[in-house]
Amino acid sequence: MSGHSKWSTIKRKKGALDAKRSKIFSRIVKEIEIAVKLGGADPEANPALRLAVSNAKGANMPKDNIQRAINKADKDPSDLQEATFEGYAPGGVAVFIECLTDNHLRTVGNIRAIFNKRGGNLGTHGSLGFLFDRKGVITVDGEKIEDKESFELEVIDAGAEDLEITEGIYYITTPMEEFGNVRKKVDDMGIEAENAGLQRMPNDLKQLDLDSALRVLKMVEEFEEDDDVQNVYHNLDVTDEVVKALE
Repeated sequence: MSGHSKWSTIKRKKGALDAKRSKIFSRIVKEIEIAVKLGGADPEANPALRLAVSNAKGANMPKDNIQRAINKADKDPSDLQEATFEGYAPGGVAVFIECLTDNHLRTVGNIRAIFNKRGGNLGTHGSLGFLFDRKGVITVDGEKIEDKESFELEVIDAGAEDLEITEGIYYITTPMEEFGNVRKKVDDMGIEAENAGLQRMPNDLKQLDLDSALRVLKMVEEFEEDDDVQNVYHNLDVTDEVVKALE
């Protein structure tokens, strides 16, 4: 299992155990608001909104909540702006943070404070981008797939470059340019993905001793708990020893 899939599985379990659904919903609502602001309130004519709605359904957000978020964004466009931050955690682990914020100064202050508190340092914009590749990632619950062999062949033919199965969850990775094709293929097969989108995948992993790795993941969790943070990516090698310590 790759470090990405291990960390995704850990977060999935912790999300269920810690009842962090409200935080997940908050992130999705922001995605909906940005999508409506950029492309309008009609999912059929707005691919970004269609994807956000699909992710909302995959996270089991009630339909009324989804429509309410769309209506609110359409009537009162938000001032949310995208922002990214890059830096290093202890041990030289690279961290890339994606945010949606209505107050850039507040977000910068919060991100810098977490880096300082946890013994890391905030870098300059663009300083770590070369350590991550943009990839499409689609997550599907295996229970929703009737013919698993056919499903795997179909998504590979559509352009998937990697497919991992962890505890019944399919993690489909695609080149950025093939993401739309693979996402459409999953939709055409009548399968609802839990989540789909472009992510930043590390092209080189950094392995640390157990205590240092756990400190890095504590920092990552603290970033993820910030209301302005949408996604946190890192290049820590989440070894089996680390996974066991987190269980």
